[in-house]
Amino acid sequence: MGIAREVFGDALPVAERYAAFLAEAGVERGLIGPREVDRLWERHLINCAVVSGAVPADAQVVDVGSGAGLPGVVLAIVRPDLRVTLLEPLLRRTTFLNECVDMLDLPNVEVRRARAEDVADEFSMDVATARAVAPLERLVTWALPLLRPGGELLALKGERAAAELDEAKPVLERFGVRAAELLQVGHGMVDPPTTLVRVVAGRGAVVGRRQRAPRRAKGSRKRSS
Repeated sequence: MGIAREVFGDALPVAERYAAFLAEAGVERGLIGPREVDRLWERHLINCAVVSGAVPADAQVVDVGSGAGLPGVVLAIVRPDLRVTLLEPLLRRTTFLNECVDMLDLPNVEVRRARAEDVADEFSMDVATARAVAPLERLVTWALPLLRPGGELLALKGERAAAELDEAKPVLERFGVRAAELLQVGHGMVDPPTTLVRVVAGRGAVVGRRQRAPRRAKGSRKRSS
């Protein structure tokens, strides 16, 4: 908890309430595996919190396939300057996320029930995040159209990060990305450090977005401060 206190600072009590909610409701509803409870802090909360250092100040962030809110809820806790949209298509997960946002009183968070490809025309975000959503070559087709030119995808990846980046090169070229690289964050706080694939969107993502006819989303909920 010493590292958690260092990472979350004054927001640690909020992070503790989130951890408890994950350990109870998250497990009961199948969003977190029972065996993950004992390692929630290192493997999930701190692992996600250290990503905040790669996110610019006052950024608009969309968390693609947010699931239980990792990393989107964690980023909103540790960085109140961020405006975070939790994008998730499944009703049971958006229900969980709305309850979580209410319980934690996070005014900088919006929960949106929709698939990324259905709402691309509505978004022009600074940062897209994703964790355990899909292989990179598929993830970029969903995430890049949500970004403004120069916006960044920060995908939390595991041991296959380098291989996934290599496999995604044809798709990245098609989208005309400006840069793609591997980053490691959280040295000395999590072991191993969190691995990110950072992809900087070019104009190609915007062009691709406008070529698709938008669909109506199933629903949304917005909180205001």
